[in-house]
Amino acid sequence: MSLIKSISGIRGTIGGQAGEGLSPLDVVKFTAAYATLIRKKQPTAKTIVVGRDARISGEMVRNLVTGTLMGMGLDVVDIGLATTPTTELAVTMEKAAGGIILTASHNPKQWNALKLLNEKGEFLNATEGNEILQIAEEESFVFADVEQLGRWSTNTSYTRKHIEQVLSLPLVDVDAIRSARFTVAIDAVNSVGGIVLPELLRALGVERIIELNTEPTGIFAHNPEPLPQHLTEIAEVMKTQKADVGFVVDPDVDRLAILTENGDMFGEEYTLVSVADYVLSHTPGNTVSNLSSTRALRDVTEKHGYTYTASAVGEVNVVEKMKATHAVIGGEGNGGVIYPASHYGRDALVGIALFLTQVAKSGKKVSELRAAYPNYYMAKQRLDLSPGTDVDALLDKIKKQYHDYPVNDIDGVKVDFPDRWVHFRKSNTEPIVRIYTEAPTQTEAEALAQSVKDSL
Repeated sequence: MSLIKSISGIRGTIGGQAGEGLSPLDVVKFTAAYATLIRKKQPTAKTIVVGRDARISGEMVRNLVTGTLMGMGLDVVDIGLATTPTTELAVTMEKAAGGIILTASHNPKQWNALKLLNEKGEFLNATEGNEILQIAEEESFVFADVEQLGRWSTNTSYTRKHIEQVLSLPLVDVDAIRSARFTVAIDAVNSVGGIVLPELLRALGVERIIELNTEPTGIFAHNPEPLPQHLTEIAEVMKTQKADVGFVVDPDVDRLAILTENGDMFGEEYTLVSVADYVLSHTPGNTVSNLSSTRALRDVTEKHGYTYTASAVGEVNVVEKMKATHAVIGGEGNGGVIYPASHYGRDALVGIALFLTQVAKSGKKVSELRAAYPNYYMAKQRLDLSPGTDVDALLDKIKKQYHDYPVNDIDGVKVDFPDRWVHFRKSNTEPIVRIYTEAPTQTEAEALAQSVKDSL
């Protein structure tokens, strides 16, 4: 059993004893702590939006969360099976005080989680997250009297509203997409993407849709993280059924992986790069991604004459930096596109609509579009630490060791070499330092990771 409590929410495996897995008691305690924070920030707060992915445990967790919120005196708008970005938009459309998304993202089916949103439909910041952890630890929450209990209502219209919002974006060209007569293959890993992606593609004018794993059973057909080794089925379909492009999403549809017409991976890192290239060709402005994302976004941004900025890892940090730098596009290298013209959250629906428009207007095949971007390759290794190791001292040593190169220490230590980089981050849950590298070839990326590891 696993239970991970962090500033971004609570995540764990279903079953086991309280405090060891994501038990009903833990769900209730953490939900009550969240409600306490919301009431403290907004004394007149009344409404919380709740959405969920299609996990087997989703209905059980939903009942616990909605009942607890009502027990805390808050009204619940239950939007049912919905993506993370749909839930984020629903918070603002409902003028709610916050929202809870029940999803463990790319984790396997035995996992579930509570992702916590503020009144803007954005993730809570570190200060708020830490306060919830403290409230939950102390159990310092007070439930409502019977006359003050909250009410529960449903509203299943938000998937359609989300799609309509995507269609209304000025850079989404439905006529161009329809004229291109695309054949699109999708893999929705048996979660909510199976509901929303076909509807989105039809609304965008896509003529032929090849659907894989679109029944939202919550029994994932393969490991739900959209990595190449998990996507062999759709890769084969791309070649045998002559699709123009393939889209794969994770269970809550905030990450987008793309496949070319040849069945090759476009590269999750390059989802944001390509969409940013299209946005920047029509909209002046800056870009942001986290420190562990590909340098190709910086290259594309500077090609258009604008400024790229790196943030600490984590969506809330990316959003904060985007607002500070007036970025018009940003996100994370895991296929997460954040487009402020829509909202400040990773959104695969927005990514799909912008990418299809880009391909339609370029007249290029998807493989040709990918070939137009700089090639970088990543490697990931880890440094296991002995008990009592002073990680901060180790990171300081790294900074001094590479002082001749640009160093960024907002989140661990990142060293930028002329054509490659290395990023060291300490784990919050294990006695290790993660080492991420990027270089012009996979061999060079692996060699860089090993060489810096050996030098410590």
